[in-house]
Amino acid sequence: MKKWFFLFLGLAVLVLPGFSRAEEEENGQEPVLIMEEIVVTATKTEEKRKDIPNSVIVMDEMDIQESPAKSLGELLANDLGIDWRTYGDFGGASESIQIRGMGSDGTQVLVNGVVVNSPSLGSADVSQIPLNTIERIEVVKGSGSLLYGSGAMGGTVNIITKRPKRDRMDFKVTAGYGTEDTYQLSAEQGMFAFGDFGYYLTANRRETDGFRDNSDLTHNDVSLKLVLDKGDILDISLYGDYIDRDYGRPGTKPPEGTQDYYLNGVQLYNSEVASLVDQGGTEDYHTVLQIKSNPVEWLGFNLKGDYTNMESYSYGRYQKYSTGDVTWVTNEVLGVEGTVDIKPFQGTNLLLGADYKDYDWEHDNTRLDATGAEGERTVTKAGLHTKGTFAEAQYRPSKYFKVLAGIRHEDHSTFGSEKLPRYGLVVNPLENTVLKLSHGKHFKAPTPNDLFWPEDPMGKGNPDLKPETGWHTDSTIEQGLFDDKLFITLSYFHWDMDDKISWDVDEEGVSTPLNLRTYKADGYEAGTKIGPFYNLTLSLNYTYTDAEEENKAYTIKQYPWPEWGIPADFQYTWVKRRAVYSPKHQFKGNLTYWSNFGLTVTATARYVGDRVYYRTETDGAYPNVKTGTYTLDSYWTTDLKLEQRLDEHWFLSFQANNLFDKGYNTYLSPFYDATTFVETVQGFLGAERSFFCSVSYEY
Repeated sequence: MKKWFFLFLGLAVLVLPGFSRAEEEENGQEPVLIMEEIVVTATKTEEKRKDIPNSVIVMDEMDIQESPAKSLGELLANDLGIDWRTYGDFGGASESIQIRGMGSDGTQVLVNGVVVNSPSLGSADVSQIPLNTIERIEVVKGSGSLLYGSGAMGGTVNIITKRPKRDRMDFKVTAGYGTEDTYQLSAEQGMFAFGDFGYYLTANRRETDGFRDNSDLTHNDVSLKLVLDKGDILDISLYGDYIDRDYGRPGTKPPEGTQDYYLNGVQLYNSEVASLVDQGGTEDYHTVLQIKSNPVEWLGFNLKGDYTNMESYSYGRYQKYSTGDVTWVTNEVLGVEGTVDIKPFQGTNLLLGADYKDYDWEHDNTRLDATGAEGERTVTKAGLHTKGTFAEAQYRPSKYFKVLAGIRHEDHSTFGSEKLPRYGLVVNPLENTVLKLSHGKHFKAPTPNDLFWPEDPMGKGNPDLKPETGWHTDSTIEQGLFDDKLFITLSYFHWDMDDKISWDVDEEGVSTPLNLRTYKADGYEAGTKIGPFYNLTLSLNYTYTDAEEENKAYTIKQYPWPEWGIPADFQYTWVKRRAVYSPKHQFKGNLTYWSNFGLTVTATARYVGDRVYYRTETDGAYPNVKTGTYTLDSYWTTDLKLEQRLDEHWFLSFQANNLFDKGYNTYLSPFYDATTFVETVQGFLGAERSFFCSVSYEY
């Protein structure tokens, strides 16, 4: 803790004297006031931040460029109400976003308004989204199910990619190299080619060996946005991307003293990694066509069609069973949405919309025997579709307050229908003071994996699941002072959920997804942004989350003997416990300095409080923790980035992540030692210290 404090203090001492920030006005640009920021995601219409009843986070290209983050997850990590999770530090480790203590499948991530959450998992792997494609990020916290349907329970993250600008041609190439034999090449170029037609193209390649055995990654992506911009009369955009990743999956770190293990001449693990042979990969395509028009001041149309194809590959060997699997899961999603925005008279806005999505899911599995030879192959296919209609009305009778109300009707081909209301209130007692209140119902449908996963040694799906449903309430105060050079936000939130879906042992003794009981949280968020003053901007964010779940605690009266036809005999009681993997305390501090000679320095410190893990979903009780409950210790990390512009076109960058090399675990999981026949719970190691240097040419 002392080290990161002195780092901040030292930077402040070095940069305070002698410089004045090159303000935006000196470059002919007006500074954007925080209160006046335009947000689209919250209401699917352009609204000023101070007119939105939800708590929001907005980041632009400058925020992304200055940050020492290597990925989208790191960029958002521990911002107000946001927790970033990754399955250890290896090249292809999936990264997920959790908002206000809710699981990652309760956060909906969109790129240009299209959901990129995996339909089969429910969560989004944000490590796949390259930072150099992003123009803007909007995070809207609270229930978003009215506008966005299933999964938008804790909040919505909308990634808006870059588009060409009429007054210039953009061109940038970057090459970089860092620890773990990591290199990255990236290029982007955009312009209006002729008349009203323009394009923006990006491409990236990244490779790393990782800091442990079997931690390598090869990542390639390309994206293209085409636009036909005729102003308010007509704006057509076509966006597409392709992402291809292949990586090793080292798993947890085995306990000290673990011996190398070979099976039929193949080494499966050693003392550093739980697997030397497990592999994974993804191949994703996204396409979205959007047509917008505001033919008259009081009327607007928005029509959107999208297609997604996600294919994931997994090769895994299980020491406990001396077998394995090769699994391909394919998700195809076809969607269409239309909205009409009507302003019948001043101060009133009515949004009407409808959407339809069709899902095709395929699970292709080949069993591996103890020698690694392929055996039985099974292919399971399923289809789902959803239909939603929604309406939301806003009314501002005066400059001092505004009200919002809406409702969605959702039809799901598996579980039926849901009605999802939302209400909001905005009070503006002073020009730069906003009081916000938001209250809405949310839901999450079971995923195809939950419903249809074919029976194997690890478990089976459950077609009788009910959707998760609940309410999310939050109240927020935002205050801007000194032309928003001091901005303060304070929030209280409460959410609850019934019928939480969790994979657990059912009454037949088989691992399967079940509807458990309740899941709820109360919490507070406090954030401030100070500056720019004397070349410096400082932001501080703190989040407190008290999340609790109530589940079944099973006692086995009779152990199952399937070969004799004897099922398990269970009895259970309801127990309350602290929610799994949910830290109570999170903090993020960010200090940025600009010089007149082109140097930018950013230091970021993050704190994550301790988290609990249960061997199964039904272990332990809260507050009396019993056997089967494990604690992941709290930790600090500090990141640093220095960027020096050499002239009009060239600049150099240096990044240091986890500067003080703090050790920590991100998740826990069982590890089975096939030589001792002992199963223990071990950690996925967090990121070690790493450095990365790059050079860029920009025109």
